[in-house]
Amino acid sequence: MNSRPLDGVLVVAVEQALAAPLCSSRLADAGARVIKVERAEGDFARGYDQAAGGDSSYFAWANHGKESLVLDFKTKSDAELLHRIIDQADVLIQNLAPGALARAGFAPSELQARNERLITCDISGYGDGDAVAALKAYDLLVQAESGLLAVSGADDAPGRIGVSLCDIGTGVTAYAAILEALVQRSVTGRGSTLSVSLFDVAAEWMTVPLVHAETGSGAPARVGLKHPSIAPYGAFPTADHRQVLIAVQNEREWVRLCGQALGRPDLADDARFGSNVSRVQHRAELEEELGSITSTMTAAELRQRLLAASVAFGALNSVDDLSKHPALRRRSVTSSEGTDLSLPAHPVVGDRTAESRAVPALGAHSESIRAEFTPLTG
Repeated sequence: MNSRPLDGVLVVAVEQALAAPLCSSRLADAGARVIKVERAEGDFARGYDQAAGGDSSYFAWANHGKESLVLDFKTKSDAELLHRIIDQADVLIQNLAPGALARAGFAPSELQARNERLITCDISGYGDGDAVAALKAYDLLVQAESGLLAVSGADDAPGRIGVSLCDIGTGVTAYAAILEALVQRSVTGRGSTLSVSLFDVAAEWMTVPLVHAETGSGAPARVGLKHPSIAPYGAFPTADHRQVLIAVQNEREWVRLCGQALGRPDLADDARFGSNVSRVQHRAELEEELGSITSTMTAAELRQRLLAASVAFGALNSVDDLSKHPALRRRSVTSSEGTDLSLPAHPVVGDRTAESRAVPALGAHSESIRAEFTPLTG
């Protein structure tokens, strides 16, 4: 079996839902051993659905390849056990309510006094400021609070991003921060104290709309499948009642779209459409002209013409279409009930092992982990 970058790294994850589990899942994919600490009732994400062979789809995605340890760190014996494990750990990830783990005796400073190489990463909704620490931070709420919904959806209504984008982005951001801390530790020999919030991640993504709002001519409006500052950039109808997204980024591509793909070279010479700024100003007329042409072709014919003309395009696919997409790579995972699952592959292609990974049943590794970290007597 090939070695992986984080072989030998021990991660303790006191986690629930998606952001922290996705972070520790990335570490597990890179070779780390991840001990997932759960309450007696388990990570509540286990109960979101049963779509993944009896497991929740969220839980199967973000937790395969981990070990599940059930303990109650509010009891003396389990707190001592958790301390013994963390004393040997490289990384501690947690996303409980702000301050909850510290109040139980697991503050980063206290843990690092016992284990100076420990990297801690706290994941929260809004950070630990007094004004926001008590706010619940489910993904949709952060999408709303950060303004993401204000720039997403159709012009007449905001629209939720269709996946848990803030959770996912925060998990991946925390993963990158932990990797940086591991590199730094390799030089200094000391761990780091990290914190990442869903709101900070979403707010950083909102940089461009915020700049436009504060120092430009106003935040971009919701434009559905269009682009607020580029045209043509959006969905166009076809004769077989499909939609194809066309995205023109420069004037060379615009000329090829008109002449080679659509057979209307005269449109490229139309003064209304002579530059991107002009096309945005005359977007309605532009889309009417282009739509009248694309609607005479099937989606397959239009895509082939765009491909031949080297014009950027995308099919407006359903999730069923995704499952058959030629670019979709798969990975094998086994549910906690023994069902074989075929999930999308890790997005990084490289020297990684491709063995099947299992989703842990609640407490599946409690006995062995307790035995491993129980001090010998006598």
